[in-house]
Amino acid sequence: MPENTLPRPICAHCDGFPQVAITTGQTTPTGERRTITADCPACRGTGHALPVRAYARAGR
Repeated sequence: MPENTLPRPICAHCDGFPQVAITTGQTTPTGERRTITADCPACRGTGHALPVRAYARAGR
């Protein structure tokens, strides 16, 4: 049976690719490149964004 859950919106900052590997330019003694991983700061590495809250108008 299909599930009736709605898909979560994809993060607009990383387009659903929340973690990337970046080469530092250095090599290890075995000749491999050193890499570091970076997470998307907007979605904190999940790839999904929370729905944007609507602005509430206060006053007149």
